[in-house]
Amino acid sequence: MEGTKAALSVLIKAKPVLLKLFPHTFLRQMKRRMVENSFKKMEKVSIEPFCREKYKDGINLIGNIKAETGLGQSCRLVAKELEESGIPYSLYQYNQLGDVMERDYPEFAEKFSEELPYNINLIHINPYDLGLAFLENHEMWDRHYNIGFWLWELEEFPEEWIPCFHCLDEIWTPSEFISNAIRKKTKLPVRTVPYHVETCLDKVYGRDEFGLPEDMYLFLMMYDRTSMTERKNPEAVIQAYKKAFTGENQAGLVIKINNCTNEEIEVLKKEMEGYPNVYFISQIMDRNHVNSLIRCVDAVVSLHRAEGFGLVLAEAMMLGTPTIATNWSSNTEFMTKETACLVDCQLVKLKKDLGLFKKGNRWADPDTEQASTYMRQLYEDVDYGKKIAVRAKADIEDKLSMERIAGIIKDRIEEIYEEQADCNY
Repeated sequence: MEGTKAALSVLIKAKPVLLKLFPHTFLRQMKRRMVENSFKKMEKVSIEPFCREKYKDGINLIGNIKAETGLGQSCRLVAKELEESGIPYSLYQYNQLGDVMERDYPEFAEKFSEELPYNINLIHINPYDLGLAFLENHEMWDRHYNIGFWLWELEEFPEEWIPCFHCLDEIWTPSEFISNAIRKKTKLPVRTVPYHVETCLDKVYGRDEFGLPEDMYLFLMMYDRTSMTERKNPEAVIQAYKKAFTGENQAGLVIKINNCTNEEIEVLKKEMEGYPNVYFISQIMDRNHVNSLIRCVDAVVSLHRAEGFGLVLAEAMMLGTPTIATNWSSNTEFMTKETACLVDCQLVKLKKDLGLFKKGNRWADPDTEQASTYMRQLYEDVDYGKKIAVRAKADIEDKLSMERIAGIIKDRIEEIYEEQADCNY
């Protein structure tokens, strides 16, 4: 076990060098083998049970808080919810293996700690990486109440992740869709704790900041390549856009991709040949820029096959930007036909394995014809879009407010302390 811990430590420190020396495909394969091995080992490690008196009351939030990914942004939202709740907390940065961009967040600087001073661990690391995190430093699980905060996108929870239940006392997810999938596989408590939505704009940027035309109706598609391009399904948005618009002087499409490769952009550009009103944005942006971009376009489109939450959609609704989205998975818990253009879909079985998405699992195949109709309707009837956006903003402010979500966390933490009897050490 000590050898595994040492090897992981070396690999994490050497990550910047490895990314330069080896192809990404080779590194992904190497990580996959390490992950599979970690699941075999973690169930053999004993964990000392929770002892409230061993540490101070409070929460250690553990995750890749600095990651420029949707998961990193979600982790930062949880940190802000803990701040709002008034619960004492610390932040423990977990640097995962893989090609993930990271940056510092000065607003959290005083909360970072290499220790775990509080008696509850809130581990915002998805199961795929949890085995590695556990083996790297399994002692930090001892005597704590360990909560895993997980995202997942399909109805079936992967069998290979079942060993992760061994190192947890409880699981949180941001949607009932995910919670129900996990409840099928464990008797551990599974609680739904949605993310709050924030749209703070210290400075509002206009279209000129992003090189976008001022006098054109613009649809925005946003996704992160690390979240699986096949699941985000940009191809469907492109198909819908092509069906809806053919003239050069009609609506435009903005394609914002995080952590993309030049090859991926070239493929999309080739698909959009003959459509001049297409604008690509690939640089990583801070939240002020992201929110400004969402705010300055006319509509946001997501024809995903499955969503673990749908944060971009929720943010667009809060910002008053009309949305078009697939009517399936977690996003439907905060979207209705009165607050969004929900696109019908068929649930289809995967014909082959796609990573952890296994052959036979189901996901959505959205109706691109209906999506194109919505695009034309929003383009031609601006008042229709405004009415949807007004209702959406009010609904999100109610369902996903900071006050409500911080309250859910605070209430659950108080329940945990009541449920868990004190122990001697």
